[in-house]
Amino acid sequence: MGTIVTIETLAADADALPRIERAFDWIRQVEATCTRFEPDSEAMRLTARFGTPVPVSDILFEAARFAVAVAEASGGAFDPTVGHMLQARGFNRHYRTGKAAASTMVPATDPTFRDVHIDAANRTITLLRPVILDLGAIAKGLAIDLAARELAPLADFVVDAGGDLYLAGRGPGGQPWRVGIRHPREDGLLRQLTITDAAVCTSGDYERPAPDGGAGHHLIDARTGVCARTVSSATVVAPTAMVADAFATAAFVLGPVDGVAFLEAQDVEGLIVSPSLEQHATRGFAATFAGPAILRHAERPADHPARHSRGRRRRDRRRPADRTRTG
Repeated sequence: MGTIVTIETLAADADALPRIERAFDWIRQVEATCTRFEPDSEAMRLTARFGTPVPVSDILFEAARFAVAVAEASGGAFDPTVGHMLQARGFNRHYRTGKAAASTMVPATDPTFRDVHIDAANRTITLLRPVILDLGAIAKGLAIDLAARELAPLADFVVDAGGDLYLAGRGPGGQPWRVGIRHPREDGLLRQLTITDAAVCTSGDYERPAPDGGAGHHLIDARTGVCARTVSSATVVAPTAMVADAFATAAFVLGPVDGVAFLEAQDVEGLIVSPSLEQHATRGFAATFAGPAILRHAERPADHPARHSRGRRRRDRRRPADRTRTG
């Protein structure tokens, strides 16, 4: 997942350390399953078997299922088949070893999430055409959630995966945990939140710049094939980290206006910061974390993709996780 994971807990009982160890085991298992930087990972083995239904583990099935659901809800702005685009831009090195891990597979022309067929009844995934899956925006959140499930009996804890967080219970002194949203252009914080029993995840254009030192970053609009340019950071507060992580990526790509509309349709809260540092928030976020810089309703045209958009817009006010799971 390309990040450092830490766990903090206020529990001092004998069960705390074993639970923390098991929580880290879940994180390692998600990484080993979903990474595209290891040719032997389950996700990469699936990539090599396009055209046939493949039974997969629960971890890979849930990651791919949710990724496709978010892609549908976002009209293709979020898309788990962007692996070849990221690879072509140099995002193909293992974060620990620095070793290049590029797949030699030739992807289909203009692959989309519609090339990924999820069969819930048989728990299989079929890649209809050659694609390289990138589940990074799903796997980190899933790993946090599985760790948090293991830690739940400890009541008060934080799982932090490179700034993507799940915060349970209360912090020191019995107060809600305090979370800072990083300023996308300056040192320091843009805003502080108080959070209890929720996840907070941010996608920012500062996180992973182009490896060759050129312009651009890793947050690609799959509909156009280029880096999203209308947002500098998108933060989402949601009940689970998998939802917050994926929705932050989708909102970043959609832009300030469409991104806020998307988050409100999915019934989560968020803050989107433009490159000019305007702050656009969902109604609930603005009401809970109000400030004079937040624009609750941006009065401007929606953030349409380029003319040759590959994604078809759909309106569905249910959250992806709440939709009927059909094959």
